[in-house]
Amino acid sequence: MVRIVFVCHGNICRSPMAESVFYHMLVKRGLNDRISVSSAAAHTDEIGNPPHYGTREKLRREGIPLVPHRAVLLTEADGERYDYFIGMDDANVRDMRRILGEEYGDRIFRLLDFSAAPRAIADPWYTGNFDETFRDVVEGCETLLNRLENDGKI
Repeated sequence: MVRIVFVCHGNICRSPMAESVFYHMLVKRGLNDRISVSSAAAHTDEIGNPPHYGTREKLRREGIPLVPHRAVLLTEADGERYDYFIGMDDANVRDMRRILGEEYGDRIFRLLDFSAAPRAIADPWYTGNFDETFRDVVEGCETLLNRLENDGKI
């Protein structure tokens, strides 16, 4: 079983969106028994809170079920728990390296690092643009899943 955790600053916008989108893709492809997916925060700001209403609303409009979720914090112990740590931007990557240590550095990526145009995913908490974030998350999830399939990981 491949274990993936998506990480963003507070675990209420981008990472639960990515978790829900990726899980939806797994179910559609019949792979949800071969890959487990979760999400976590790099900071304590929102711990225990549900996903942002913008994330919930965007997923609803797209027909993608929101996975049951309350924000949780990524911890050092998660280094042993997951195979891939997928952040949304460079700050998330720095935070994951700080939390997990360099020992897990080869398992830390940005979601769009797997795409043809690697880049950060903008935080809709600040931009207010959940549509753009959703497009980037879908692109990243598709390319990550394709990469796992092409590399023979699943």
